[in-house]
Formats: sequence, structure tokens, C-alpha cells
Amino acid sequence: MIQIENKYFLLASVLIPVFIIVYWTMNKWRKSALKNYGDLTVIEQLFPSVSKTKRTWKFILFTVAFLLLIIGIVNPQVGTKLEEVKHNGADLMICIDVSNSMRAEDLLPNRLEKAKLAVSKLIDKLNGDRIGIIVFAGEAYVQLPITTDYAAAKLFLDNINTDMVSSQGTAIGAAIDMAVESFGKDEGKNKAIFIMTDGENHEDDAVASAKTATEKGIFVHTIGMGSPSGSPIPLYRGNVNAGYRKDKEGNTIITKLNELMLQEIAAAGNGVYVRASNSDVGLNNLLNAIEKLEKKEYESKLYGDFEDRFQWFIAPALLLLLIELLMTERKNKLVERLNLFGERKK
Repeated sequence: MIQIENKYFLLASVLIPVFIIVYWTMNKWRKSALKNYGDLTVIEQLFPSVSKTKRTWKFILFTVAFLLLIIGIVNPQVGTKLEEVKHNGADLMICIDVSNSMRAEDLLPNRLEKAKLAVSKLIDKLNGDRIGIIVFAGEAYVQLPITTDYAAAKLFLDNINTDMVSSQGTAIGAAIDMAVESFGKDEGKNKAIFIMTDGENHEDDAVASAKTATEKGIFVHTIGMGSPSGSPIPLYRGNVNAGYRKDKEGNTIITKLNELMLQEIAAAGNGVYVRASNSDVGLNNLLNAIEKLEKKEYESKLYGDFEDRFQWFIAPALLLLLIELLMTERKNKLVERLNLFGERKK
């Protein structure tokens, strides 16, 4: 397995096309300037010791050396040993509502972004637990299968938005059912589902789904995103607020947090209900719920003993730079005899 230590230095590679453009422009300018003094063929004969081929080779050597230096600085590392690591932890499925109502801004910057921030903070607190992500609106989809790769979890989390599910609605029951399936058939009270939604369920019987999960030893917790007083759903064109979503009669739609529904789901799922606010998302309550879960031992494979490989690129880069430095643009009699650079003899 290969990993890169200093990946941001790869941005320096954008200079290579710049070098090529500058070199091409300088050559064009040089030819144009020489034409002002007469015929190029005659002028070249006046300077028989100057090698155009060497000039090109010097540029190629410099460019290749620069690329090798960049690769050396980013330091590719190779995993030389595959290890099996044992962890003790719980299995968690985070179900995030991505319906249009999650755009409401009674939580700042909006309900969905507040939920994503809470999940990100939760991931930072995990230690050995496995996590998966499900998104749902009118239907539910697995966004991230259960994993211990917290970096991947955050990457998938960042990409969640309200356009992911074309079918609108809030199918909480479907999300719970899919989470139960994602856990597999392992038994034990080490599994929990966290539902992050405003609770406007119009699709299915979420309470029945929560009871089914409980029968399988799975806890179902709910986190209410929004306010009971409600908030309109903004419409954006680009970054500009173009008004608010309206119903068929032209009235502004007000989406309200359905606390009663979420409390019933949590009660049926033998879990806890937490209402998020701008100052607190109830992270401590969620962590306490995770701590109460049984911890299961499981194995995961990962590469260890990563070894640096920067020297494989730095050494040849320095050698090429040295050759480029020592190479002049004047023809060498010995080189000219050997014709190393493919020059035509005159």
C-alpha cells in the first residue's frame, strides 16, 4: 500500500506547464530577434560552436529533475507489512435526513449542516467503534458502509446534501430498516442507530421499525433538528436567497420539528431523544449512549511499518541537476564526434 506524506506539495507540479510555456516563448522570441539581423541559416553558421540541441536537453533535464524533486518532497511511503489489529467497539449507523425541510435555517447555518457538524464532532470522539452513514428522504440509501475508517467517514459526510435523493419525503422507517440490514446477523447489544431529522415523517411507520430493531438488540436514538415553532424553507439560486418554498396555494411552507414523533421512535427503540440547538447538539448524551453499549472485539487489516521512499527520487533529481549545470550550450568536439545528441555534421 502506498501513501503520501506531504500531498500539498504536489501543487508545485503546476509550475511544469509554466516552464514549458516560458521555454517555448523564449525560443520563439530568440528566433524573432535573430531574424532582425539577417537570415537564420547564415547567422547559425557564424556561431558553429553553439548547440541548439544541448539547450533543449538542458531544459528537459531541469524539468525532469524538478518533477522528481516534487515527488521526493511529497515523500511516497510504502506499507511493507500487513497487520491484523483487534479493536473493541460498538457498531453505529448514522441516519441523516436530506429532505428539503432540512434546509430550514432555524438551526444555523441550516438543519442539515448542523447535523453534519454534530456527526463530525461525534466521529472525533470515537475510539475503536465502527460507523456507517445512511441518507434518506422519500427513500433511504447507504452512503457509507460500516467501517473504522474515520477519515473516509468525514469525506463521505462532507458530500451529503439535499439533492442526493430525488424522491422527496421523510422515510424514517425505511432508514431504520436499512440500518438494521447493514449491521448483518451478528448478535449482541453492541449496535445503535442514530436518526438525525426534523421528524416530519410522511412515508411509513417509523415506530414499528424501531420496535423491530429493538427486538434484534439494536438501540434507536433520535436527534431532533429544528424548532417546534418552525421555519420557512429557503430557495437559493447560487448563493443568493431567492425566497421561500411555497405550497400549491402560494402560501409559504413552514416546517416544524415533530418532537412527539421522535420521542415515540426513541421510546420504541429503547433509546434517547435529544433536541439540537444552536449552542448544543446533545453530543454528550450521544456519547453516553454509546458508552452504555456492549463492546465487541473484531479484527481489521491495515498496513504498518510504512517506509519513506523520497530518496528514490531526490538522488536522481540531484544527479540530473548536476548534469544540467555542467552541460554548456557549446559543442564539444568529442561529443560532436560521438554525435550523442543527434546533431547533423556540417
